[in-house]
Formats: sequence, C-alpha cells, structure tokens
Amino acid sequence: MCFRGGAASSVPKTRKRRSEQEFQDLLRRLELAVEASQIGVWEHSIGDDKILWDDQMHRLYATGRRDRMVSAETWTMSIHPDDRAQAEAEFDEAIAARSLYNSQFRIVWPNGEIRHMRSRAHFYEGPGGVPSFIGAEWDITADVLLNRELAEQKSVAEARAVALEESNARIEYAADHDYLTGLPNRRYFDRRLAELGDEDGANTAAILHIDLDRFKQINDKSGHAAGDAMLRNTAARISDAISEADMVARIGGDEFVVLLLDFGGVEALRTIAGDILERLSADIHFGPETLQSGASIGVAWGRAADAGNLLAESDLALYQAKKLGRNRVEFFTLKLQSDLQGERQLAEELKLALSRQEIVPYYQIQVDARTRQIFGLEALARWHHPERGLLLPGVFMKIADEYGLTADVDAAILNQALRDRREWERHGIVPPRIAVNISGSRLNDPQLIEGLARLNIPPHAIVFELVETIFLDDTDESLLLDIDRIKKMGIDIEIDDFGSGHASLIGLVKLKPKRLKIDRQLVTAITVSDEQRRLVASIVEIARALNVEVIAEGVETEEHARLLARIGCDGLQGYALGYPSSAAQTKALLSSDRRPVVRESAELQSAHN
Repeated sequence: MCFRGGAASSVPKTRKRRSEQEFQDLLRRLELAVEASQIGVWEHSIGDDKILWDDQMHRLYATGRRDRMVSAETWTMSIHPDDRAQAEAEFDEAIAARSLYNSQFRIVWPNGEIRHMRSRAHFYEGPGGVPSFIGAEWDITADVLLNRELAEQKSVAEARAVALEESNARIEYAADHDYLTGLPNRRYFDRRLAELGDEDGANTAAILHIDLDRFKQINDKSGHAAGDAMLRNTAARISDAISEADMVARIGGDEFVVLLLDFGGVEALRTIAGDILERLSADIHFGPETLQSGASIGVAWGRAADAGNLLAESDLALYQAKKLGRNRVEFFTLKLQSDLQGERQLAEELKLALSRQEIVPYYQIQVDARTRQIFGLEALARWHHPERGLLLPGVFMKIADEYGLTADVDAAILNQALRDRREWERHGIVPPRIAVNISGSRLNDPQLIEGLARLNIPPHAIVFELVETIFLDDTDESLLLDIDRIKKMGIDIEIDDFGSGHASLIGLVKLKPKRLKIDRQLVTAITVSDEQRRLVASIVEIARALNVEVIAEGVETEEHARLLARIGCDGLQGYALGYPSSAAQTKALLSSDRRPVVRESAELQSAHN
C-alpha cells in the first residue's frame, strides 16, 4: 500500500513538472517564432503612461535600449510628424470602442531613416478590470517600397499605353491624311467609297475630280514653297465651298476629289462645281508674288452604292475637261465614255502599228524659190492601217500626243526615212536633205543624243523641225546644249510653223536655227492682202538679219510662188508644187529633172479631192 501510496502521490508532481516543461518549451518556440518573424510585441495598460516592449520592439524603433518598460511618449515621438495625429486618433478610436486596433504609419529612426510600420492589437481587461491592449508591430518598409515601385511601374506602363495609343492614333491619322493639307488621302477616300458601296438605300452621290491647271509651271518658276502654298490654299477653298457632311480629299500631287451626298439634283451640282471653279481661279498671294492657276473639274453622279464606279467616271470627265482646254467643268456621259474608249483602242492599235512598222513617211518636196529645183523633202507621218487604209496625221497624231507616243512616231519616221534614203542611193539617186519632225518629248529624251549617234546619220542628210509649243524664251541650258550637239552631228535645226505663236524672236536668237518655215496661215492671204504680204516680208527681213533661211509653206498657186520669190523666200513648199508621196513615188520624182509642174487652183482642188 505504501508503495502504491507513494507511487500515487508522485504522479501529480511529475505531470506538473511535465506541464511546466511543456509550457517553457512552448514559450521558447513562441519566442523563437516571434524573433524569426521580426515581430515586436507590446502591451499597453490604458491610463498608465507606460508601455511594455520586448527586445524586438526596441530593434524595430532603433532605440538602442532593452528596458522592458518605455513611456508612451517614446512611441508617439518616434512616429513621423505627418502620420502622428492619424496614428493617435486611430488608437483613441480603438480605446473608445474597446475593439481591435489596426494602424499603419511611418517612424523616424534616430539617424533620420524612415521606416514603415504595421501595428495591430487586441483589447482586453487586465486584473481588476483595467482596460489594456496587447499587440504586435512589424516593419513593412520592403512591402511598401515594393508596392510603391509596382504602382510606379503600373503608372509608367499605363502612361506608355496611353502614349502608344496616342502614337497609334497619330500613325493612323497620318496614314489616312495628307501631310501637307491635312485632308483625307487616297487611302481614306477609297475606304469611304467602299463603305458607301456596302450601304443599302437609294441615296445619290457625286464625285468632283479636280486637277489644278499650270501647277507644274508655278512649281518650276516660283519654287516648291509656292506650290505647297497653292495646294494648302486650294484645300481650304474647296473645303469652304462644301458642307460638313461632304468630303474633300487630296489623292495626288495636284489632284483633289470631292464626295457629295444628297446634293439636291444636277443643277445644284452644276452650281457647286461652278462655285469651286470660280474660287480656284482667284489669285493667290505668296510673298511679293501673285500666283495664278485655275482648275479642270470632271463630274460624275449616281447611286451612292455605285460610288466606286463614279470615281473612274469622274476621271474620264476630268480628262475631257483638260482635253478641251482646261479651266472648265465637264460631266461624265456614256457618249464620252464611248469616245474615250475609241481613243484608247486607237492608241493600242497605234502601239501595235509602231511595232509592225505601219507608220511610214510620205515625202513632200521643197523647191528653190527662184530655180524651182528640188532641194529638200519633208517626211510626213502616215499610217498604213490594215483595215482603214492610209490614215493622215490628223487621225492619229493627237492620240499619239495624248498617250505619250509622239516620240515613238518621230523615231519611226526618222528610221524609215534613213532606210528610204539608203535605198535611193543604191539606185544612183543623190537624195536631197530630209526634214523630219522632232517633238518636245523626244527632244527632252536624255537618251536622244546617244541614239542619234548610233544611227550614223550622214552630215546634212537630215533636218530636225521643232514642232509643238516649245517655250523657247524659257529654254534651259541643258536643252540648248543638246541642240548644239545635234547641230555638231551635221543635223540642221528648223523652226516649223513660224508666226503661229510657237516661237519668238528671242527664241530664234537663242536657238540659232538654220532656217524657219512661215506658217501656211500667213502665206495663204498674201495674194489678196497687202497687210499679210507686208507681214511675210517683215519675217523674211528679220530672218535675213539673223542669217536664217526662209521656207514658205502653203504654196497653192503660181501667184503665191512668184510673190514669195519676190519677197525673198529661199524655198517653197505646198500642194501647188507637190503632194506628200510614198517612197516609191518620191524615188521616181527624184529620178527626173527635179523641176515640178506647178498646179493651178482648179487642178489643185481636183487633185486634192
């Protein structure tokens, strides 16, 4: 029993020692955990100015002390001045509510470093019902700085996103608008037309296709700054002439288009187009200069859903407006479309004809005004059309000019004339010089001189007649240099149709041609008009003063021939002396005595018919 009793009495003591040991172990683990977490623990008895701090609290506040009891002032004075009032107010609210205390604030270490703290505490009643708080604090500076950095990065990212969006908007705007005038460009305009094509309804639309007249001359003469000013001014004037519901775009160098919706009928459309034309005809002041331009306008209208076709139709109408003299408004019609299609078909046939050598020279003789002996030939273009027969230049040369084929026609005539000349020489004929036309486009070809050199043209065998409206007063030095090189090859230069406005006295002095040809319109009336006769005589006197020979065109009677010889012309050319003839007919004529029979008026008219 005693054993049992002894054993029994030892059990509670063992359990007590085990419980104390477990408590101490638990306490050590708790202390280690708190220390590892770097969380400071504090206890504050309300009404007492003292606060119980553990060592970690002193480390958090960098007090350099270890005393367990600190004054409340130690805590409050460590708080950043800007956060102190808020932290104290939150603690007072927790006391009043006898509830959870939760606060975040900054503290200032003795060395001036600022740290961010989080403080949480629970309310409880101590011995005797004394209200108290027990809490914990930990340093959240790293978290605050990280969150701040993340916020800054987020702000930067958002700012970059905004900047990117604005940049994309600017890029999109630039892609859709003309940089100079700010108007929508061709891309924007085409998209708008596509949108109209996708819409249902019977709304009407019209497109005005506008091209500035003489813009290139203004650009060349006054400079690109003047050209830019004209384009900006044009954009503003067109915009002022239409409503906000309509649209104007710049789709090319000096090309603008206007899209009108529900414009109120054809007459209203004519009024709008006429108003724009008038506005664009007004002078533009650029510094000390006054710029004068104008515009050609092509108009097409129909269903809004067919707006895509309207652009092509307005372009055809614009082409017609420029073709008819510019500074005008032309409306698209089915007849216009048919005519232009016919011209384009003829242009395609002409390209094929050039490759097939269907463009050939017919030769008209030029005779000495005194002896009537043949001294020259003019090679005139003819087209041996496989279906329509022999075509005169009036049928196809305008088309050649409009489609950029004039230089090719000139080259074809020159090459064939050289072949004909070689053929005549093989038959013992000494050919006279042959005059061939050279257009402005061919004269400006940078490959012209090199190409002529390859042809090995005999000296004084070929003469170039300058045709078209060439502004000799404004001829640049490079062109004059090329003409001089042509002369050095033994190719004479003539001015054709002198007196029709294509040349000038200043141009003659600069160009120094071998001879000039008086236009037939001046020659025709010399038999009945003293004034015309004196005018032709004056031209001859001017030419003599410049040491330039003179050929008179349009000689249709013997009286013409005698008067022109008496006035002093060196050569004569006209139907009274000979019609343009094929190479074979010309060969036969050159084999004769080279003195043509002069036809009189009645015989001339009969032969011409």
